[in-house]
This record gives sequence, structure tokens and C-alpha cells, in this order.
Amino acid sequence: MSESIFLSASVPDPRRAPEFAKSADTVAISAAVTALVHVTLGRRVLVWGGHPAITPMVWAVAEGLGVDYGGWVKLYQSRYFEDEFPEDNDKFKNVTYTDRSGENLEQSLRFMRTRMFRETKFSSAVFIGGMRGIVDEFVLLREIQPDVAMLPVVSSGGAVLEVARRLESYPSDLDSDLDYVSMFHRLLGVSVGERRYHNPIDQPKAPAERLWSPKDGPIGTE
Repeated sequence: MSESIFLSASVPDPRRAPEFAKSADTVAISAAVTALVHVTLGRRVLVWGGHPAITPMVWAVAEGLGVDYGGWVKLYQSRYFEDEFPEDNDKFKNVTYTDRSGENLEQSLRFMRTRMFRETKFSSAVFIGGMRGIVDEFVLLREIQPDVAMLPVVSSGGAVLEVARRLESYPSDLDSDLDYVSMFHRLLGVSVGERRYHNPIDQPKAPAERLWSPKDGPIGTE
């Protein structure tokens, strides 16, 4: 069973999407993305369609954890944005660039997202902040992988509020729990005592074999 996690996140631009920016909490968006990367990196593969405001947040956490982020993080980008790729893309060493498709941005993004959702099986999808693209990713992922656990971080505001409205149910923690590290450990089933591994191939298949033990030496703060 796949344990990969999909991240759908962005910081709403007040000029492009005032309807989403109005409810968005940029501090909460940053805190939630940072917490998710801290909880998962070295423990679960994290996949997302790069957003210029989110990629630096992911890199900032990845840089300090001492794992092979090229193995644990998969970033997808459409060549439609070729002139706008953030410099941080080059640091991840695991970026999949998809070709332009059709006649406009929407068709190119759908092409990229369809490939992203067909190439990796996800256990969970986390939605944070965002504009219309967050909703589009939610709809397409649910169409392609209907069994994925959908986790809208409602407290971050933005388009994720629309995602939450479209779900029949989701954990109530996502509405108001601002202790994002603890919340993600709990909702994603990642034990605080789970060791980080430099590369996914180093990680034991059995979850019980990943837990820290005294023979491993001092355990860091998680």
C-alpha cells in the first residue's frame, strides 16, 4: 500500500483571486506547509505541483533535515510556466516537467495534474490555503483516485474552504487546530518516534521497524 502524500497549496494573490485572499491566513498557510514537510520528510514521499510561493517553504525545511530531498520530494511543473520557474526548483533534483498541452493554461495544468495523479498512488492529500487551482486539483484527484483521504486544512483559509464544502466529512481537527505538527502526526499516521531515512530505499517496509529505539542513540525533537 502506498504511503505517498499529495500536497496542494498556494498563497492567494489579492489581485488575481481576491475572493480567496479575503479569507486566507498567510501565517497559517506557511505554518501548515512547514509543519507538513517537517512531519513527513524522510518518512513519507511528498508530491506536489510546484507553486512559487510554496517551493521556498519546502526547501527551507528540507535543507536542515539531512535527508535526500530528491528521493523524498517529487515536484511537478508545467512548461507553460517555463519563464517563471523559481530558482529553488534546481535544488530538488527531482522535478518532472510536463509539456504544454492544448491551447491555454487550463489545458496544460490539467495535463500536468493528470500525469501527477496517475504516476503516484497516494494515501492522503493535504490541501492548504490556495486559489482555484486547489479546487481543480481536489476534483481531479478524487476522480482519478477516489479512495485517497482528503484533508483540507480549513484553518488556513483560501480556496481550501471550498474543498471542505465539497466533502461529506473530514476530521474536525482541520477546522481550528493550529498545532499543525501534532495534527499531521495524528491524521497522517506518522509516529513521533518514527526515524527519518536518508532515502526511501533505506526505509523498512514494516512501520514497526521504523520506530526509534535506545540503540539508535539520542532522539531529536520532533
